[in-house]
This record gives sequence, C-alpha cells and structure tokens, in this order.
Amino acid sequence: IMLAETGGIPASAAMVYTVLCSLSLASHAKTSLTDPGAIPQSAVPPEEVRKAMGRDNTLSMCSQCQTFKPLLSHHCRICNRCVSRMDHHCPWMNNCVGAANLKHFCLFLAYTWICTAYALTLLGWNYFFCSNAECEFTLVLTQLVRVMTVLGSGAFLFTSSMIMNVTYGLLTGIGTIDRMKKKATDTMLDSEEEPIPLKDVFGIAGYHTWPFPVDPVFEDFDRVIGYSTPQRLLREQMKEDS
Repeated sequence: IMLAETGGIPASAAMVYTVLCSLSLASHAKTSLTDPGAIPQSAVPPEEVRKAMGRDNTLSMCSQCQTFKPLLSHHCRICNRCVSRMDHHCPWMNNCVGAANLKHFCLFLAYTWICTAYALTLLGWNYFFCSNAECEFTLVLTQLVRVMTVLGSGAFLFTSSMIMNVTYGLLTGIGTIDRMKKKATDTMLDSEEEPIPLKDVFGIAGYHTWPFPVDPVFEDFDRVIGYSTPQRLLREQMKEDS
C-alpha cells in the first residue's frame, strides 16, 4: 500500500496483492480453527467397512484414546486426540492437518506462494525498470523492501517445499507421517495406498467453491472421514428401510 501511495507500483497491483493476502489469511484462520477430523469416543466403522470386515476381524483401536482408529488416522501427542487421515501437526497453524481441514491448508499454501511470488515480481520489476524519480523508493521504503524481499524469499521456498509435499501425498495417498514411517522401515515400495480424489479434499459443492476457504461438502462424509457414529448409522438404516 505504501509503495502504491508513493507511485512505486500501480494501485491496481496493490489491490490484487491485498486480495491475495486476505485469502491467505482467511485460509490460515480456517485451517487453525476448523476441526481437522478428530475422532470422537462414539466413533464406529462405516457400514461398508463393517460389511467388509466380517465378524471375525477385530477393530483397530487407539491405545491412548481407547477409540476406533480408522485407516490412515494417527494419534497426535500434542493435541492428545486421534485425527482422521492425519497428515501432520502444523506448529504454524497450532492445529493438525487432517481430512476435514486439508482443503484450507492447501489454499493457504497456494495463496501464500502466489503472494510471495507476486510481491517479489513487483519489487524486481520496480528495481530493474524504474526509469524516473517518481517510482524510486524513499529511504524508509528501501528498508521495508529489503525486509520484504528476505521474508518473501523465505516464504516462497518454504511454501514451495510444502506444496510439493502435499501434492505428493495427494498423488500417492501417503501422508507425511506415514511416509516418514515407511522410509524408516524401508517399506515405501510395499505401499498399497491409493491417490486421494480432489473431491475428497475440496468437496462436491462446485468448482466455484474450491478457491475459497469454505468448508467442503463431501459426497460420502463417512467414507472420507473414515468413521461413522451410531446416530448416523441408524439414520442411514432408516433411509434404506423407507
């Protein structure tokens, strides 16, 4: 904004950057405040899983929570809870990243990456193509630009690494925690996980909802989240009977 006021960059460029920053901050807030998919005490396997298990198979239980533990879920020692399809606990979000808030985390990474790339492009353009005194930075702005360049470069590299990490998880179905465990035991080649469909991350409410940090609507909530509850199972059974 200060650069736009002094003529260092066009006002329209500052407006675009402000919108991108707002979307990034909103995505950060949604990731931090949204339940990542904590598994309640009343959790039970979904109906499809129960039928596939049969009567002889025993349920996978968490030794800490003493609750049903769905496939790909993990117990977070920091949050002291099990999280469905947990990828990792993010200290920058002060929350876990799981099945229910993965969309918001992806949007935060994407918008932060775009913000930093856009800012560095604007600063570089001004530095190399400034041809008159009106677009030159003042002493104060020069120091702010230097700080912004350092922060932007660091954020760009960090978010680039995280985007590749999340993309790998979506393409392989192997989250960060599972990948670290498989590498430690040298069982990466034995993986049987399947890629995660984008509709299981961004929902089915429509493509126009994907770029915004609103909660996704899943086609089959129990399948995506990995568990059900007695109340939901009863409701589904009543629908089938009717």
